[in-house]
This record gives sequence, structure tokens and C-alpha cells, in this order.
Amino acid sequence: MHSLTPEYLAALRFDGTQAATLRSLGEYQGKQQLYAVQSPEALKGLRQIAVVESTGSSNRLEGVVVAPSRLKSLVIRNARPKNRSEQEIAGYRDALALIHEPAEHMPFNESVVLQLHTLLYRYMPQAGRRWKATNNDIVERLSDGTSRLRFQPVAAHLTPLAMADLTGRYATALDQHLADPLVLAPLAMLDFLCIHPFPDGNGRMSRLLTLLLLCHFDYTVGRYISLERIFEDTKDGYYKTLEASSQGWHQGQHDVKPWLDYFWGALLQAHREFEERVGTIERGRGSKGDRVRAEVLERRLPFSISEIVEACPGVSRDMVRLVLRAMKSEGLIESMGKGRGAKWKRVTAGTSSRTAALAIGHKMDQ
Repeated sequence: MHSLTPEYLAALRFDGTQAATLRSLGEYQGKQQLYAVQSPEALKGLRQIAVVESTGSSNRLEGVVVAPSRLKSLVIRNARPKNRSEQEIAGYRDALALIHEPAEHMPFNESVVLQLHTLLYRYMPQAGRRWKATNNDIVERLSDGTSRLRFQPVAAHLTPLAMADLTGRYATALDQHLADPLVLAPLAMLDFLCIHPFPDGNGRMSRLLTLLLLCHFDYTVGRYISLERIFEDTKDGYYKTLEASSQGWHQGQHDVKPWLDYFWGALLQAHREFEERVGTIERGRGSKGDRVRAEVLERRLPFSISEIVEACPGVSRDMVRLVLRAMKSEGLIESMGKGRGAKWKRVTAGTSSRTAALAIGHKMDQ
């Protein structure tokens, strides 16, 4: 589509900072492959955590929320979905599992896109695998109850042609080496979201397809560090840059750089977390307290003791409690409630438990 035409790609220019970012990502890719050979057990544990985080975060971005205990049970298949939210969780789990297998053998074409959408909706009353039959404007719901039009996607009757054009232009751009894969993959996802080809599930599909395209070029960090969780942690930037880069898209006059900068930044963060976590695991048997502290300091959302215990194999619940108490006395974290189900959260500069956060709801998945 419009971001992947030879003319548009040829006109792209990147400054020194952006070029350095692409070089850094290439270096991280090589180091990750080395870790895969040297530390397979460490990666196995990270992969299990990432699957749970990815499934929860990608669905929470669309307002689909389940209790943490149910989320884990659904992801590890110890429970059957009981309601619509859990059906959506289970569907994402199945689609993600397919991509986490040898994704190199799953090309980016219309058939694969429809197959993934089928999995996403396999537990739902309505079937997947159907392009939208009616137009679906992207609307942002504001905190005051009003809404605004963020983007008007491709019309329904043009969607099959648009998807064929998207996958065809992507394949041509790769074959002809018109741009680096780390440019083509996020641009393909921008075009996918501007088409918005399905009646529902477009946001989640875009994140699944992002993992698929990255895996094609051995950028597999999303299997071990949840990209979806990073998108959720920085969702204001996620939505704002997508909106900024979609303005003028229908005319081919859009600026993709805001989205590319955000996407590359998220990927860099994932690689840095990957190195930190693998290093912590490899070092960590002799310093359990340091492992707990490192895990807590990486948390962006409120967490429970059980979640920290799960993320730090071999560390007892009592040890986690001791570390949390010490970090609380240092002013690094604070508790939210009492009892076994209490949550903890990081304390950031200029904030406290009395600071109110303004939440603006976004809906990109309609």
C-alpha cells in the first residue's frame, strides 16, 4: 500500500540518530542469537513469562481484562474460557503459539492473515476469517465521555484489493531490497492498520503480524521479552505516533518517521531488557536479593508478590517479602492494600500514592 510503493520508499531519508539505532538493533540481534546457543534454559523461562505478558497486554490495550490468576491458567491451558473476555484471551494465546513456532515458514500473505484471524476468534460465537463488510472508522473515546474520529480506514468494498496490494508490495520491496526489513516491517503494520481489514481484532492482529514479520529476519526478541507489554507500558506514544503517521496516508503524503522512531525505540528497549534478564539469570544464583530488586525495578505496572516469585525461579516468597520491605524503606516502591492479594508499585519522581492519574481510553481494535 501507500507506505511500501517504490517511490515512497525511495524518498525516505534517515538522520544519523536513526541510522545509529538501526545499527544497534542489528548488533543486538547478533548477541541474542549467541544467547540462544549459550543459555537455552534461561531463554526457556523468559519465553514462558513473555507469552503470559504478551497475551495479557495485547488484550488489555483493547479493553479486554481478566484476573491475573485466570490469565495464567488460560495461557498455560489449565482452564477453559468462561466468558467473552476469556474467549478472546484464549484465541490470542493460540495465534501467538502458532507464531512462536517456526514462523519462518509462515509467509506474510492474505491466507496467513486470515488463518491468524480464525485462531483469534476460534472460541467466539462469531467466526473469524472474514474481511469487513461495513466501514469501520477508528474512534477515540475520551475521558469526558465524548469521542473523536482519529482515522477513516479503507472502505469495506476496497479491502480485499487493498490487502492483496499490501502483501504484494511488501513481497516486492523485500525481493528488490528497497529498504531494510526493520523499515519494511513497521511500515507494513502501519498500512495494515490504515486498511483496518477486519470488523474486529485489527489491533491485536497488527501486533501478532509484527512478531511474525520480525521473526522472518531473526529479530525474535519478542519471543522472550513481550513487545506487547512494552506497547502497553508506553501506550500514549504507541497511539499518538500511529495517528501522527497515518495523517495524509490515503494521498501517500504521510510522515512515517514518528511511528518508525517509536517502533525502533520499543524494539531497543526489548533487547536491553533481554540482555538484563538473561544476565541476571546467569549471574543470579548467588545473589537472589539482587535478582528480586532487578525484577521489581523493571516493572511498570502494579505487581504482586506471586508475580515476582514466578519471575525469579528459585527465590522463596519470604525472600521476596524481605527485599520488598527493604525497597519500601528506601522509597523505591509502595504497597497498595494489605493481605495476600496486595499489589505493589514503583515510586517515580514527583509521584506518590495520592497522585491521581488521568486515564484516557483508546480503542484501536474495533
